[in-house]
Amino acid sequence: MRRLPVYLLLDTSGSMSGEPIEAVKNGVQVMISSLRQNPQAIETAFLSVITFDSAAQQIIPLTDLASFQMVDLRATGVTALGEALKLVSNRIENEVAKTTTEQKGDWKPLVFIMTDGVPTDDWLPGLAEFKKQRVAFTVACAAGSGADTTVLKQITENVVSLDTADSASIGKFFQWVTASIGVTSTKVEDAGKEISLLKELPPPPSELNIVV
Repeated sequence: MRRLPVYLLLDTSGSMSGEPIEAVKNGVQVMISSLRQNPQAIETAFLSVITFDSAAQQIIPLTDLASFQMVDLRATGVTALGEALKLVSNRIENEVAKTTTEQKGDWKPLVFIMTDGVPTDDWLPGLAEFKKQRVAFTVACAAGSGADTTVLKQITENVVSLDTADSASIGKFFQWVTASIGVTSTKVEDAGKEISLLKELPPPPSELNIVV
């Protein structure tokens, strides 16, 4: 079975404490519940969560939806986005099955990045590592006014922004991610085609501004 790997890179730095981090936890939980109702997603989607604050860590390795158990998130420290990009590159390299002459590998991964700040580490080496990976699609979300969309634009063309990092906005972002994973899993299952353009995904809700 060809899996659809999905990597969530979540900012857990100190500025996310309080309402934003609670909204992220809730958003992931609601997302998992919704995807479990989707027959295509439950067959193909595998999720991993990487958090980044003063360091980056993979708190959940690539896991099928039925077995996925969210862990508690705490907001503390600074924003090691470069380290997170390096880590997700390493995980894609090691967790995603490659297509060979003998077998079809996994589908190319989807990567969703959410941050409310600017990188505090030397992030360009991490970006260079990330660019080497064959990723189907990366979306970066700038949550609130503290995030720098010009940084995110260097990671991916597909950048959305939330005016505020409150629970309503973050909830809408995760609803959209859920719908996007659902559509992609249907597409790979039914048509054997990967998503490569933002316009192939469901239109973002009004709370999400597409950064051009």
